[in-house]
Amino acid sequence: MKNYYSILGVTPDSSDAEIKSAYRKLARKFHPDVNPYGTDQFKDITEAYEVLSDAKKRIQYDTINGFFKSSYKENKQQQHTSSQKAQSEYKKQTSSKTYTEPKMSKEDFSKKINEFFDEFSTKSKQKKAEQIPKRGSDLFEEISITLKEALAGAERIINVVHSSECPKCKGRKFINGSICSECKGSGEKSEHRKITVNIPKNVKNGTKLRIVGEGEYGKSGGKNGDLYIKIKIQPNNRISFDENNIIYNVPITPFEAVLGANITIPSFDSRLSLKIPPKTHSGQKFRLAGQGVKRNGNSGDMIIIVHIEIPCSLSDDEIRLYEKLKKISSNNNIRENLLNE
Repeated sequence: MKNYYSILGVTPDSSDAEIKSAYRKLARKFHPDVNPYGTDQFKDITEAYEVLSDAKKRIQYDTINGFFKSSYKENKQQQHTSSQKAQSEYKKQTSSKTYTEPKMSKEDFSKKINEFFDEFSTKSKQKKAEQIPKRGSDLFEEISITLKEALAGAERIINVVHSSECPKCKGRKFINGSICSECKGSGEKSEHRKITVNIPKNVKNGTKLRIVGEGEYGKSGGKNGDLYIKIKIQPNNRISFDENNIIYNVPITPFEAVLGANITIPSFDSRLSLKIPPKTHSGQKFRLAGQGVKRNGNSGDMIIIVHIEIPCSLSDDEIRLYEKLKKISSNNNIRENLLNE
């Protein structure tokens, strides 16, 4: 096991600041960009600093190698002597290689050093930023429902592509210095999740439903994002809305319009009855109070607009009756006064 304290030229009771200072001095001397012959030393220096600058790693290293804090103060001089011997041994091990000073101007040397420590500072800031709790992103989906479902309410199960923290590397992207085989270095794992969405009664077109915590996962202990469901009501040629009022276009036959009739109209949760008076014309409106949308304690009305329509299939007897009606009709030109109306 390498003696990281001797490599950096410090003792086991050295402070974090002393370790950092020793590392910076050695890095300036042996960095490959500055000293092309200092590659091996720089690797050892960096390895030592990565362990001793991390509190958890340093405790683990000290425990394994018998460096206990209780003995630091009592045997400081003895450890210092031991450290000097270890440094001497380390220098002997590396003395077989010839190291020469780099051939570069003071300007270039200073530039290289500044670039190195700028890069080191940037990585340090990025690492700190990654540790700040960050809320997950929100997800957005759209659900298409029928008009009946909008009024009566409904339940839908939707599939959402949901990203979560990789269970193997816990979002770190690397395991033992290698890219995580589970997430391929992304730190995340995508999965399809089935989510049940409860659509309330009398929902409006374009309404957004919020499902808390079902968005992207939060990082570094941050909260998960939310899932927003946009409701889209499928268009219906016969029915539309005016605030809480329901506009219902209902067909009637010619004989119902002329003679009058009691008709039954299919509604969303029942069947409604409507009396058509004799000589009703197409486009005439009828109001059924309280049969509209019930929202916020208020109920709208259902406004029925009747349209005279001829059935798609007529029997021969029905056609003959229409021909007889045409012959006996007293007013065949119902369009002569269009410009005067």
